[in-house]
Amino acid sequence: MTVATPVKKQIVEWDAYTGRLEAVEFVEVRARVSGYLQSIYFDEGQIVNAGELLFVVDPRPFEAELNSAKAALSQANALLAQANAQLAEAKAQQQQSDAGLQLADARVKRSRSLNASRAVSQDELEQSEAEFLQAKANVEVSKAGISLAEAAIATAHAAIESANAGIETAQLNLEYTHIRAPVTGRISRQYVTDGNLVSGGSATSTLLTTITSVDPIYCAFDANEQEVLKYVRLALSGKRVSSREAKNPVFLSLVDEAGFPHQGHMDFVDNRFDANTASMRARCVFPNKEQVLLPGMFARIRIPGSATYEAVLIPDSAIGTDQSDQYVYVVVDEVIQRHAVQLGPIVDGLRVVRKGLTGNESLVIEGLLQARPEMKVQTKNGSIEAVEDGLPDSYEPLPPEKWLSPKPAPRPESELDSGSSVDREGQAS
Repeated sequence: MTVATPVKKQIVEWDAYTGRLEAVEFVEVRARVSGYLQSIYFDEGQIVNAGELLFVVDPRPFEAELNSAKAALSQANALLAQANAQLAEAKAQQQQSDAGLQLADARVKRSRSLNASRAVSQDELEQSEAEFLQAKANVEVSKAGISLAEAAIATAHAAIESANAGIETAQLNLEYTHIRAPVTGRISRQYVTDGNLVSGGSATSTLLTTITSVDPIYCAFDANEQEVLKYVRLALSGKRVSSREAKNPVFLSLVDEAGFPHQGHMDFVDNRFDANTASMRARCVFPNKEQVLLPGMFARIRIPGSATYEAVLIPDSAIGTDQSDQYVYVVVDEVIQRHAVQLGPIVDGLRVVRKGLTGNESLVIEGLLQARPEMKVQTKNGSIEAVEDGLPDSYEPLPPEKWLSPKPAPRPESELDSGSSVDREGQAS
């Protein structure tokens, strides 16, 4: 019998999944205004940069709208100037009416005192009183004129605001005639040629082309309930940090690649199981400077399924199967003994033995079919060699400076203030 000592080494169990590559950013380029497509400024299938001009819709109708809005603003400004002049005139009339009222009031008082002493006639008194009433009416008319002028000013200000809004809208529409790349990535073909009428400004607007980002790139995969529960148990026991909390490393290989040359990290784990597939979606992210990884490709990935530990490794050829039991033969004092074993995954081309061996035994690696328990045998020494699979024997979550995940946009200060007040209210309650 050929015997050898099992291999003992520090390993990590890397769980295998099949994933599909996805672009981090995928944009459908559509027009935001309707009109005739005037020109196209990109080569199909090439890399375009964010902000680069792609299409131009005929801008002449929108230039006319902008000029009309500017004319409406000029008209509103003229109405404001006219209303201000009316207000000034109304205020001058009010001063004149106030002076006339004071004079009429003085005259009627003098006429009444003179009439009491029979110094003026009754006709003169009545005339003075009529002049006083006319002066009071003039004051009310002047006040009404001021109110009217103030209302005209308010109307003119509203017309100015409306005209400014019209100018902003017209300027936006004019800017929308120049369709630029919203992200950096590889552009698809042009779905519409110049000279065609395109619709814009709605969910069903004309699709002009698409852009997919290339670096970095996502790989999405699904894990079943048993696998997810294993990761949860490992996190609870402190043996492996959850990928929700840390960026655990991930290795990727394409269909024509040996080993796993692409290294990335976990990026996202979904919040629920899919009821149709009983699986949970997860996602990892990889650098793609050479642009070998393309959206839609299938890939083999490996994620850490255990903490680093010392394992006993043996070849599959040394393992026997008896119905549902698995066993190995070891030689003790030139006598074969059978040991039941509990096996794990393959690491470095060898099978992990979870229970049944300590790693110091003389394991039968050749002649297994002729071996029987309690058989006395002669042995010769062999060797068990591990074949490196390109995966490391230890790992650590990636530090923040090596993260590839896109960062979310910063929140506006107003949102931060409202969020802090909500937190304070929550704590107070």
